[in-house]
Amino acid sequence: MEDFMKMRIKQLERDYETCGFPKTVSEYTVEEQMLPMRDGMRMKTVIYKPAGLERYPVLLRRTCYPSDEGLIQVDAKNCALRGYAFIYQFCRGTGGSEGEWIPNVNERDDGIDTVSWLHGQPWCDGIGYWGLSYAALTGWAFADVVKGKVDSMFLLHYGTDRFVSAYHKGLFHQDVLTSWSMQNAGRPVTADYEASCRYLPQIEVDEALWGGKLPWYRDYISNEYLEDVYWQQGWWKQLREIPDKVEIPLYILSGWYDHHHESTMKTWSRLNPETREMSWLEIGGWNHGLQPVLQDKKIDHIENVEVIKALTWFEMTLKKKQIPEQKIRYYVPGKDCWMEADSWEEIPRRNQILYLDADYLSLCRETPAVQAGSCGYIFDPDDPVPTNGGDCTLASWLKTGSLLQEEPGWRKDVLSFLSEPLEKDMIINGRIKVELWVKTDCENTAFFASIDEMTPEGKSYHIRTSAATIRHELPRGEGYIPSTPVKVVIDMSDICYALPKGSRIRIDVTSSDFPQYHVHSNQPGGWALAKKNIIAHQTVLTGKKYPSCVKIPWK
Repeated sequence: MEDFMKMRIKQLERDYETCGFPKTVSEYTVEEQMLPMRDGMRMKTVIYKPAGLERYPVLLRRTCYPSDEGLIQVDAKNCALRGYAFIYQFCRGTGGSEGEWIPNVNERDDGIDTVSWLHGQPWCDGIGYWGLSYAALTGWAFADVVKGKVDSMFLLHYGTDRFVSAYHKGLFHQDVLTSWSMQNAGRPVTADYEASCRYLPQIEVDEALWGGKLPWYRDYISNEYLEDVYWQQGWWKQLREIPDKVEIPLYILSGWYDHHHESTMKTWSRLNPETREMSWLEIGGWNHGLQPVLQDKKIDHIENVEVIKALTWFEMTLKKKQIPEQKIRYYVPGKDCWMEADSWEEIPRRNQILYLDADYLSLCRETPAVQAGSCGYIFDPDDPVPTNGGDCTLASWLKTGSLLQEEPGWRKDVLSFLSEPLEKDMIINGRIKVELWVKTDCENTAFFASIDEMTPEGKSYHIRTSAATIRHELPRGEGYIPSTPVKVVIDMSDICYALPKGSRIRIDVTSSDFPQYHVHSNQPGGWALAKKNIIAHQTVLTGKKYPSCVKIPWK
């Protein structure tokens, strides 16, 4: 880990050396303060200032990650040498700041108090906020109440719809939130990660393996419906509603394979029109750390250097004090180029429907097979399909992205359907949807669908994965009758992906994707309460009566 951090620091130094923004001063000063908040608690605040200047624009970052301080110091030093004051502050209960560490709940008030203090300093000539992941959350936390104090924000890889980052139709994004909770529990947690994910009942994993109750983790795993009070009141409701109230320019950056991508897109859609008109949205072909994750693809134009993006934005909004014009741009994997749009929602698209044919494990382009068909597999939760090419991963860092896949039907519990070769180059652009008619012999279960590109050479690469549980396809409180046909709709997050002529669409259907999502126990009721796993016999139905299909938006 130490060597990895040294490598990241060296790369960040190189990014500044080649960023195209020259140093404007030769020296800087550093000071540390324990800045008091409204309740008297003091936050450790480190201030880098360019030497020889009386006033200068200020860049602020609030973080809960003391382990990142070496990287933050590189940003602070280099920004100070380019005429900015750079302020970083540790969230309460972390990095030397006073108070108890409880994720999320104190970030709004502490952020507002810090901005108010900065705005009153005689050397402050405008404020910009710059943060990624949790350090972006701490910016979003007060973005709606700082007009006149904060001039602009650069917010990377975070959206304000936390429910979307936690759940999809009853399946918990375990590789993100279980791993993050273990790493940020406020105490050392040495338990095995996979054993923690597999522990039953999950509601008791904190006491059983992590050294004591973690109430905020229990809240996450106990509220799997958006309608639950937990998501509809208090902080998460307030955070979800912030974008509509923001009145300052925002540079919102996401990645096709960042685990907050879907939440980020919802956040952009909720900005009011006036704020959108002066904001940027950019989506790249990378993961949560802006690392390209497009195996065997050309990435000469990936443009994944955060420093260049930040300095470009703040040069405009802080130093030149210009109001940006709206810009939406996104990277196209497989084509190695960028596209622009006036509105993401209104990009011209046409949907093509490919129907599944169970008899031939194929995809028919126009109509469902005349004859009814079915195919099936046994799903054993004790032997889940491993994640390979995740869209919502964090701990499984190396399994994220458009990665090379196994051969079609590589396991007995994986059904692979293949289309005919494409007759021309195509670009998937939007939200893919898979509609499956299924049945199972259990009272509840999960179905996953993975969309892949299969090259003319027979290699398959991941595009998108998503899932649904039967329980969350039915009206809340309505039980499923085993062995009854039911339709599950598996909707996927936005993607742009180029497919060349001669390639095929491949769909894998299975019932697990671990540890990207929790392993379904095949039991009814809340997933975190299940005390044992049971085996399920799964069936996928096709034909005119049960037209299982995939709907692909093409540009």
